[in-house]
Amino acid sequence: MKINQFILTTLCSASLLACISKEKKETTEAYETIEVKEVAIDPVKRGEHLVNAIGCHDCHTPKKFTEKGMELDFDRLLSGHPADEVLPPYDKETAKSYLLFNMGLTAATGPWGTSFGANLTPDATGIGSWSEEQFLTAIKKGLYKGMEGSRPLLPPMPWQSYKNLPDEDLKAIFAYLKTIKPIENIVPNNIPPKMN
Repeated sequence: MKINQFILTTLCSASLLACISKEKKETTEAYETIEVKEVAIDPVKRGEHLVNAIGCHDCHTPKKFTEKGMELDFDRLLSGHPADEVLPPYDKETAKSYLLFNMGLTAATGPWGTSFGANLTPDATGIGSWSEEQFLTAIKKGLYKGMEGSRPLLPPMPWQSYKNLPDEDLKAIFAYLKTIKPIENIVPNNIPPKMN
């Protein structure tokens, strides 16, 4: 008897499934067409967003130390390594195996020597006289001051990553940098590595 009930239940279930699967469902839903409007983005605002998002302040803005810890020094925003800051001595043997930063993160020492975060403000000691083309050359080709034939940009400047940004984004960054407060600050020249 139990076998008969099982067989009957199985047949009923199979028949029910067959009936359900044979039902043809037709949908005649109409989809509404939505017109997409192109929104104009202010390049200066876009540039500010990118500068804040991709870490430009890490090496190009001096820091100050407060009760909250290290903070950006907004009075010297993007002005590069302070001209009057003397780097402390360091152990040359240890430095062979490490990348060293100063306390404000505006100077870095490694196998390439010592490099300094550049002044990105529109002052003459920064990018004040630069053209947009120079800026694009600096980032796209990794050339100092965006000048053909100049030395390469030194680490830790991640131009190899930034060169992949669309030209519109790089132009927006440049447009933003041209609007910030100009700060006179002659950043020191890089220091070549000591060959001993």
